[in-house]
Amino acid sequence: MSKVDLSNFKFDGLQREAISDLSVLSEEDKDQLLMAGVVSDLSTRSASYLQMDQSAVHCQSNDDGVEIMDIKEALKKYDGLKEYYWTLVDKDKDEFTKSAYDNLHGGYFIRVKAGAKIKDPIQSCLMLKSENVGQNVHNLVIIEEGAEAHIITGCSVAHGTKAGAHLGISEFFVKKNASLTFTMVHNWSEDVAVRPRSAGVVEEGGKFLSNYVLLKPVKDLQMYPSIEMNGPHSVARFNSVVVAPKGSHLDMGNKVVMNAPHTRCEIIARTISSGGTIINRGHIGAHHVPSKGHLECQGLILGGGRIWAIPELDGTVEGVELSHEASVGKIAQEEIEYLMARGMDEDEATSTIVRGFLNTDIMGLPARLQKEIDKQIEELQSSDAM
Repeated sequence: MSKVDLSNFKFDGLQREAISDLSVLSEEDKDQLLMAGVVSDLSTRSASYLQMDQSAVHCQSNDDGVEIMDIKEALKKYDGLKEYYWTLVDKDKDEFTKSAYDNLHGGYFIRVKAGAKIKDPIQSCLMLKSENVGQNVHNLVIIEEGAEAHIITGCSVAHGTKAGAHLGISEFFVKKNASLTFTMVHNWSEDVAVRPRSAGVVEEGGKFLSNYVLLKPVKDLQMYPSIEMNGPHSVARFNSVVVAPKGSHLDMGNKVVMNAPHTRCEIIARTISSGGTIINRGHIGAHHVPSKGHLECQGLILGGGRIWAIPELDGTVEGVELSHEASVGKIAQEEIEYLMARGMDEDEATSTIVRGFLNTDIMGLPARLQKEIDKQIEELQSSDAM
């Protein structure tokens, strides 16, 4: 992992004015937000949050069951959020957490009230609009007892922005019998450095389902979200779909620790290197029985590039059931020949296999974004890397 020199970025003086209605954004900004899963028409969203550079510029809830605000406002309203704020991530972990702690720009606070079943997705976006901007954010999500919600969070650069640094702290609390689906779409550019630091806790009967999509270039990304399953009958699932073109360096993965009986978890990562480097980590720890965990790392190298798959299973009591499957390679010739025998030419067969491998049919994504994702996947098979 290359070193990120924070002194190369501007961490002060890049505030933005509030935006009351996202429809007033430029078409270019709307397009960039859309490619991160964020829509300007809020009729299909239960709540919305947008941060540009170092300011929260828009925050709105359309559902009484959802409280959403800038983290700074939440800290004032709830007396520092002492029960939650910086309790899962160590502020002294590294220079990136220290920067976020010492110079907080914003971030979203989302609370879904007890028993609320939120029909439409909640959306949030953290956008780098200025060149060489440094962005420190801290996000806090609380899904109260019995509540259910889907959060679509997008991270993006503005059109034409090349370089920046995004340092994002996220802490998740899924209470008893609550359910959170968290979908993150990254839409960065070639010279952006990204350092998320995320952790969560799932209580009895809770569910945490995570989807992660990265199909655009990014210079340097390092992320390893960790979930503690602290209640019986809790469930955690991670699903990642990642492409690393030439120039991208990704050190990523997921960690799940099952600290209670009757817990289940699954980590599935599908990665393609078309010239870039991917370090794909996965860790499942099981310390009570019965518990079941499965870890799957599948990688394709199309042309150049490199993929490391590093699975770890840690069982400490008799009777835990942990499994992993890891593979790195190329598209099997027999799969191509199978489809060609049914009428496809070689390019069509390859495209079909890649599209199936990178299945991103995630409920709640804008239709245009889904089409754009499909288009990017198709372009992979016709690129020079092939």
